[in-house]
Amino acid sequence: RWDSVATPFAAMGVLEKIKEIEDEMARTQKNKATEYHLGQLKAKLAKLRTQLLEPPKGSSGASDGFEVSKYGHGRVSLIGFPSVGKSTLLTMMTGTNSETAAYEFTTLTCIPGVIHYKDTKIQLLDLPGIIEGASQGKGRGRQVIAVAKSSDLILMVLDASKSSGHKEILTKELEAVGLRLNKKPPNISLIKKKTGGITLNSMVPLTHCDEKLVYQILSEYKIHNAEVLFREDATVDDLIDVIEGNRKYVRCLYVYNKIDVCSIEEVDQIARQPHSVVISCNMNLNLEGLLESMWEHMSLRRIYTKKQGCKPDFEEPVILSEDRGGCTIDVFCKQLHAELIKSVKYALVWGTSSKHYPQRCGLGHTLEDEDVVQVVKKKVAEDGRGRFKMQGQDTQRIADREKKAKLKT
Repeated sequence: RWDSVATPFAAMGVLEKIKEIEDEMARTQKNKATEYHLGQLKAKLAKLRTQLLEPPKGSSGASDGFEVSKYGHGRVSLIGFPSVGKSTLLTMMTGTNSETAAYEFTTLTCIPGVIHYKDTKIQLLDLPGIIEGASQGKGRGRQVIAVAKSSDLILMVLDASKSSGHKEILTKELEAVGLRLNKKPPNISLIKKKTGGITLNSMVPLTHCDEKLVYQILSEYKIHNAEVLFREDATVDDLIDVIEGNRKYVRCLYVYNKIDVCSIEEVDQIARQPHSVVISCNMNLNLEGLLESMWEHMSLRRIYTKKQGCKPDFEEPVILSEDRGGCTIDVFCKQLHAELIKSVKYALVWGTSSKHYPQRCGLGHTLEDEDVVQVVKKKVAEDGRGRFKMQGQDTQRIADREKKAKLKT
């Protein structure tokens, strides 16, 4: 009898289970009495969405995704609904010809282009338009979002003349697959253990979740022995993100195209929103401002090299990024040569990151844009007595030689 009751839920697909939990969350009122129930539902929903992204059992893991190799110092993806001007934007910014037409879904695959800006090469990817339900696989949505996960910056292209609901729909689709836009990773430490139960500590007062709710969410993930430390007033969603551990935190720039059909008041209102840029591909408006915003959001830094006794080389800078390793002298030396780090004594730095010119810095010093660095290597110790090197192990003077004992006859 119990088997017959359990069978329908077991046979139910992952998408149906997700739909059922979302409906239950929509029906449930948010108050103090229901927050534990809603927390458990959020944990179940996150587990099912992670299960949805995993390749099916028995498959080799290979899929018909967009295979585009990384090129340049940064990767930017264009994401948006069909017919908002993504392909036109790619053509105008990179010179790469991407097919454009008056109908939707003109672009069916990933088309790469390269932007040359401030001595750097930025790869720009034109992706097919995504629709509502893309996180569940509609309209090649999963392949598009997989490419977006590997990007350093996402340009969400929106139509300024249409409703503002498009931004919320796209953000919801990206967050459903583990992308977090313009957010920092939650400052929560979770260390799993073999024994000892759950130890919960917090450095700040928790207002969004309490001890009982944290225990419930951890038991939902079958974690019964762990140390949890909250260093900030985090929410239930932040805790679930830390437990899942597969979230990608990406910077996002909202690009509003087709502003030439809007009034100046509407354009002014849109441009004042955070992380937003207004452009018009049709009339070639503010494309230079878009490039400047992209540069700021990607936080790329140009570091120039200098040899001892020579002028700095301002022709070919070393490009560092916070997202790709960091901007310290340690990373800078590794980019010059993998073995250089072993022989570095210190570095002389000229630029905005130094307190005086030149400043003698160690490997942990953080560099800023357009700094000049001269690396000083350790001197190899020479064998010898004092300043004078001995040519061999034998003594040089005849008087210093040891006299051999006479032969016995």
